Amino acid sequence: MKIKSLEPFILHLPLTSASISDSTHSITHWGVVGVAITTTDGLTGYGFTGTHAHLASDRLITACIRDCYAPLLIGEDANDHQRLWTKLARYPSLQWVGRAGITHLALAAVDVAIWDLKAKKAGLPLWAYLGGARTDRLEAYNTDIGWLSFSLDDLLSGSARAVEEDGFTRIKLKVGHDDPNADVRRLAAVRKRLGPDIRIAIDGNGKWDLPTCLRFCERARDLDIYWFEEPMWYDDVESHRLLARSSTIPVALGEQLYTVDAFRSFINAGAVAYVQPDVTRLGGITEYIQVADLALANRLPVVPHAGEMSQVHVHLSYWHPASTILEYIPWIKDHFEEPADVVDGVYKRPEKPGAGTTVLADSFARFGKSLG
Repeated sequence: MKIKSLEPFILHLPLTSASISDSTHSITHWGVVGVAITTTDGLTGYGFTGTHAHLASDRLITACIRDCYAPLLIGEDANDHQRLWTKLARYPSLQWVGRAGITHLALAAVDVAIWDLKAKKAGLPLWAYLGGARTDRLEAYNTDIGWLSFSLDDLLSGSARAVEEDGFTRIKLKVGHDDPNADVRRLAAVRKRLGPDIRIAIDGNGKWDLPTCLRFCERARDLDIYWFEEPMWYDDVESHRLLARSSTIPVALGEQLYTVDAFRSFINAGAVAYVQPDVTRLGGITEYIQVADLALANRLPVVPHAGEMSQVHVHLSYWHPASTILEYIPWIKDHFEEPADVVDGVYKRPEKPGAGTTVLADSFARFGKSLG
């Protein structure tokens, strides 16, 4: 399965709302930035990272794939995923300017495409290629109803619809107002509307500092919050450790961590309870597995962040024994041959060969962007 060509691509796909905001970002589209890798035996594997659809920085990722990684991969055997991952991740000149950020996002796209090729070659969905599903039921939690930009009325109606009509028993709401009391009031209203049995997680997207988080957690302690995700600046291990020791609300994080070493720092410090790796931030599936195994060794649950909107993570979550539930944001699912669908709050298990990353031709035609 020799690698014949790498063709980078950029898609800017519209959201389910005209725009959304959390505490630190506002977007109107989601970027699917990646690569199609074709082998000499005619197979094509697709991999991508997720971005905020900022074309200038998206082009930096595709340039890294085209100009830096492609020359290192042409002619290589795509079966050798571990050797190829190491070749790219540890290439001296790229290591000097990378190890995170753009080079790692590009590496993620390439690595996912290689795993997609391997599973397609075997004629198996990725979860089966990796060794089989550890469960018949993977619960989803709905994030798309909880954006900070939604009014309280929209928040209440969307949460109720997700539970009462769509069958979700888990949701996630964004927090991060300048006045945390506003978030407490919104959470209290949703809890009252949904009742005590629905599990509600919250996500701060790194907005607040430690004193603000401590005050907020004290005021929210009777609302039965399932976890507090990214409460503070993403790399601040010590503040997360102190919050985890001081509050009964478990800490979740990981979407902004690029390496297994970063996860190890938080886990060793006792600063995280729910581990949230993302193939699009880590170096793809290869490094994701390292993080998931690290979490398992420390008896911590793995709940992937859906930066790739669950196309790959549904496979990994059905397979890996540390996985428990998976985020659901349906922005891009209908642009793939096999969408990451949820029925009655449970993810359908994928059945097509590959990693679920094969983009529809029509979506390339309608939403593709020039590489510059």
